[in-house]
Formats: sequence, C-alpha cells, structure tokens
Amino acid sequence: MNADNVLAMRFEEHRSHLRAVAYRMLGSLIEADDALQMAWLKAAGADTGAVENAAGWLTTVVSRVCLDMLRSRESRREDSLDEHGAGFATRIGTDPEEEALLADSVGMALLVVLDKLSPTERIAFVLHDLFAVPFADIAPILDRSPETTQRIASRARGRVRGNSGTGGDDRMRRYRAVEAFLRAAQNGEFEALLAMLDPDATYRTDEAARLLGAGIDLDGGRVLAENFCGKAHIARAIMLDGEPGLILAPRGTLMLVMTIRFAGDRIAGITAVANEDRLSAMELTVP
Repeated sequence: MNADNVLAMRFEEHRSHLRAVAYRMLGSLIEADDALQMAWLKAAGADTGAVENAAGWLTTVVSRVCLDMLRSRESRREDSLDEHGAGFATRIGTDPEEEALLADSVGMALLVVLDKLSPTERIAFVLHDLFAVPFADIAPILDRSPETTQRIASRARGRVRGNSGTGGDDRMRRYRAVEAFLRAAQNGEFEALLAMLDPDATYRTDEAARLLGAGIDLDGGRVLAENFCGKAHIARAIMLDGEPGLILAPRGTLMLVMTIRFAGDRIAGITAVANEDRLSAMELTVP
C-alpha cells in the first residue's frame, strides 16, 4: 500500500475526531467540513514520511486551517453583520438536526461564548481545555512559545468562565433556578413554573426583541407561566454580565438574551433584549 493510501486511511480513521475539533473551533458544521476538506488537500501534498503520530499531526493541520479561517472571519466582522460568527448565509446546506445535535453535545452557550474569543484564544482553549492537547504541541500552531500559549489559554479560560468573585454560591443557586425554570418551560410543567415565579413577575421586551417575535410585555406570575409553558425549546442558560440569564442562539448565532431579576428565590422579572449594541456590550460566560 503506497503512502497516499495509508494517509487516506488514517484521515478517515480520525475524521470524527478532526470534525469535532474543527466544529468547536469554528462553531459551524459546514465550515468545519470545509476545514477538513482544506486540511486533506494540505495533508495530501505534504511529506508524511517522518510522521509517527497521525492523529496529532492531522489535528495540527486542521487547527492551522481553522486558525486561518478564524482570522479571516475576524477581519470581516466590521464589514458585515451577516458575516459575524458563522452567519446564516454560510450555513445554508447544513442538516439542521445534525447541527442541533452537535451544538447540544458541545453546549450552545459555550459555542456562543467561544465566538467572543480572539482566534488565538479560541484555538488555545479548544485544543487544551476541550481536547487536552499539550501546550508544547499547540505553540507551533499559534507561532508562540509554550509559555505564551499557556497564558493565552489561561486568558481565554477566564473569558469563558468569568470571575466568580464574592457571592459565587448565590449566583450559582440563581443559575440552577434559571435552568430549572427553563426545563419546566420546555416540558410544559405549568405548576412548576408558577412556583418559581413571583406573583407580580413581569416580562418586558426591547423594540428589537419585539421585531424578532419575542412577544409583548406581560404582567403577573400566572400570565408569564401560561406564556412560557411548553415553549423556549431553543433557549439555553448562560451568565450575562455575571448574572444568570437565557440566550436564543439558533445554530450558534446569538439573536436574543433574556436577563433575569430575582426577588428572593423567585423570578421577579424577565427582560428580552435583542438590540445589537446591548448584545455586543454584554459579557457572556458559562459556569
């Protein structure tokens, strides 16, 4: 068997792993598949005679392709909102169900937060924190020293997780309450929703959220429970400026957030926000 056939076998053997790496780096299934295609073209034209660890070498090739794609994406951010992240136009042709399953396996909130990182931060974080690649192996991909690469990953980790600071236990309790509220809404558990809402709870929307179909202003816990019951299937819990909230990010594109206000242990207010300036100014993190 010649070297090209051996390389092709190794590539197919590791395809699922390489696709998982690319998807977490790019947040788009179609872009991940594009990255694999470009990586194969690069790999097929390389001298692989001295390669001992095919999986590690192929991961490096895919990572370098993803880094170039992220940098290209970064340079276009200011030109067009449609090209932000992996905008809708670039996703045409993907299987929505497959991408939804992939997103859930990673965590949609995490994908949205990763999109806030710089290209080098995202590569370093994904490879080290999600796939346990040593810094010594990541450093050549970023053209940095291992020590600098470690600092980049640490900075990215801080941006992903945020600063727990004082009151971290209280915030986590509220975060779990938001998760429970979301599950009850999705499962249609009206009585559970009612128990988690303050009797005088309110729901408010900004103009951009109303244009997206986020509904009208509502007053009263029972009214909110009736309107949320059996809904919010694409929403995910997240931390917004250090406090628990919800996001709507269909296929990884952040569209709307819902900030949550508590009165004691009950939810007293939900505000839907879709204004672009407010969304871009928010710090999104995952616990």
